Order: sequence, then structure tokens, then C-alpha cells
Amino acid sequence: MHPRELLARLFEAAVSAAHPDRCLPPHLPEFPRRGRLIVTGAGKAAAAMASTTARFYAGAASGARLVGLVATRHGWGRPNALIEVVEAGHPVPDAKSVAAAEGALALARSATADDHVLCLLSGGASALWTAPVAGVTLEAKQDLTRSLLRAGARISEINCVRKHLSRIKGGRLAAAACPARLLTLAISDVPGDDPATIGSGPTVADPTTLAEAREVLRRYSIVPRPEIAAVLERSENETLKPSAPELVTSSYRLVATPSAALAAAATRAAEAGYHPRVLGDALEGEARVVAVDHARLALAARRRGERVAILSGGELTVTVKGRGTGGPNQEYALALAMALGEEPGIAAIAADTDGTDGGGGDAADPAGAVVTPDSLARARALDLNAATFLANNDSTAFFRALGDLVETGPTHTNVNDFRAILVDPDPQ
Repeated sequence: MHPRELLARLFEAAVSAAHPDRCLPPHLPEFPRRGRLIVTGAGKAAAAMASTTARFYAGAASGARLVGLVATRHGWGRPNALIEVVEAGHPVPDAKSVAAAEGALALARSATADDHVLCLLSGGASALWTAPVAGVTLEAKQDLTRSLLRAGARISEINCVRKHLSRIKGGRLAAAACPARLLTLAISDVPGDDPATIGSGPTVADPTTLAEAREVLRRYSIVPRPEIAAVLERSENETLKPSAPELVTSSYRLVATPSAALAAAATRAAEAGYHPRVLGDALEGEARVVAVDHARLALAARRRGERVAILSGGELTVTVKGRGTGGPNQEYALALAMALGEEPGIAAIAADTDGTDGGGGDAADPAGAVVTPDSLARARALDLNAATFLANNDSTAFFRALGDLVETGPTHTNVNDFRAILVDPDPQ
């Protein structure tokens, strides 16, 4: 099998392992005998999770006993006869993000002790559910989100700030649903699978503090608007902590994780005759720096005569200094190609499992890129200077010119980045 084809199959295996149709049904509870089933949710996988849920309960739901509203990003919606699906802004929230959050909060507040609330959560919920605290405008949150993204802040840091400016994050959705029984079914997109970080933890306790949110802004030299600075100084805006009584009726399950997705890809690689070497599902750091480290591993493996598939997940970042377009996976791929130096027998893929790299908000954005031993040679033939494109953060243009973009469209799941490097000491 050609390395390019195998790389595509490895990515497909990782994505398929986390698709709601596959991972969600075993965790859906029986339809309640009394009261309503209220379905809420947000994230890049929310529409697909809602479709799976609606099919699961189609025979049991009757009358008004199932009501629901979920939010996904623009272009990712799916028709659903039982559960309303709205499309909203991501990674920067918009007015529909506010409407979606207000709708979810209203449904949660309507719940009684006889009702059951099901929260379908996946990566992207932090932007798709936006309910600013009093005194903070949507525009102010949009501006702050853009600043944190451009500064290269980690998703855990961004969410720490978001939670302390929100009426739905940091356990507040669970508080709104109390005393109803609440079950969250989540697809993890964060390193370590921390429920408090997935979607900014709307249904769980939050270990972060107002002081930590202020420190994140200081760390990246971001001066917030006065109204945001004021909110982050007020103790009443602290998030729910583990001892909060509102969380007693709330439970949480992970239905898909980055580690399970990597395991599926590792199995596929082994079937193709490669020894899988999994570096972990929680890698973080600057994309171009991590790429150089991984190139060293691949080159060393080839020198030792090893036929390996080096797999990794996590969420890399890019500190934007240029004016080009791209994303962490494409920038990683470009830096990797340069670091490999046209070494034969090494090919790689780096792509976001949600189908869009960099989170620009367009469902047509590429997922990532493929690197082959002749990538740089083909670039030179087109008079493309890889270093210039990297300096300008313009990896999309580079790989588009080569025809090496990974373009999948929405995958309707999200278990973070996926990277695979195939090392063959004896390429045919």
C-alpha cells in the first residue's frame, strides 16, 4: 500500500472511532418512565450526537416528553425532527452563540425533579455556548477570544478565562438544571480528557480561579477591556467548586477520547506491517517546534532500520506573526518537511479530526496536510520557498500549491489533532 493511502486510512480509523454513531449508543440511558427527557448540547459533534440520540429514542419518545436544543458551528447542522439544531460561531462566538446558550439555560431551568437532562458535549462548545455575565458584551468576549487565539494561548488557558466571564460555563448549566438528574455524555477534544476543560465544563465543578484567569491575561500581555477586568476582580463571579450542592444530581461519562482514536489508528498501522509507536494523546506546544522534535525521532528510527508508525495527538498552537493562512497541523507538516530534509522512506499526515485546521470558522477549511519525501523538491519546481511560507504562517497556500492538503469537510466529531509519521527503512 502506498504511504499516502495508508496515512489516509490511519486518519480515517481515528475519526471513525470517535464518530457519534459508533461511540454514543452504548452510553445512552433508557427513556425515562416519568417526566421529560430534555436534551441540550453544544460542540462540533453536537448535530451528529443529536441525530444519533433522536434515532435511539425514536420509538420511545411520545408527545412532548422529549424536548431538545443543541448548537454546532456554522455549516455543521443536520436535520432533526425531535431535537432543534442551531448553528453558531466558532472559534469566535457570535449572536447565535448567545441565543443557543440562553436557549439551553432556559431548558435547564424548566426542568423539575421528575425530569432527566441529557447534555451532549464536544469540543467547540466553549464558543458555541456564550452567555456573558452582566456587564460584559458579546463584542468584548469576541475581542478577548481573538487576542488569546492570536497569542497562542492553550485551550485550557482560554477556557479558564471564558469560564469566569460566563453564565453557562464552569458548572453553571448544571446549577440551572438542578434538581433534575443530569447526565453529560462527552467526546473529549482536550489533552488529559479533563471534564472541567471539555467545552469549559458547563456541568462539572471548576478547579480554576479568578486569580488564574487574570494570570493568563498577564502571561500573554493582554490588557482586557475595563468591564472584563472589573468582572475578573469580583468574587461573586467565581465558578462552581466540587462542594457545590447544585452538582449533586449531575453525572458525567466520556464516550470517545483522543487515546481511543489513536489506539484505532495504531491497530490499523500494525495490520499494515508497521510497529506503532504512540507518543501520547496530550501533546502541546508550538507546532513548528514539536515538528522538529518528531523529525528527529523519525530520522533516528530510519537509521536504526525500524519500520514504525509514530502516532501522536494533543493540541498544538501557533504564535501568529505572519499574514498567511493555515493552522497548527499544516504548520507542523511544513516544519516537519523542512526538518526531514527530503529523507527517503518517511511520509506523514497532520490533521484535525474535526475536519478543519486552525478553527477559522469555515466548514470548507482544510483539515491538515500530507508530507512525502519529495514535498520540498516539488515545491522548488514550483519556485516555492518553504522557509518563506513558514515565516509568514502561510502553510495552507504552500500545501494547496502542492496538492497535499487534507480536505474532508465536517467529520461531525472532534478528538483533537492527529499526527502519523510512517518510517520505512526500505521503501519500494
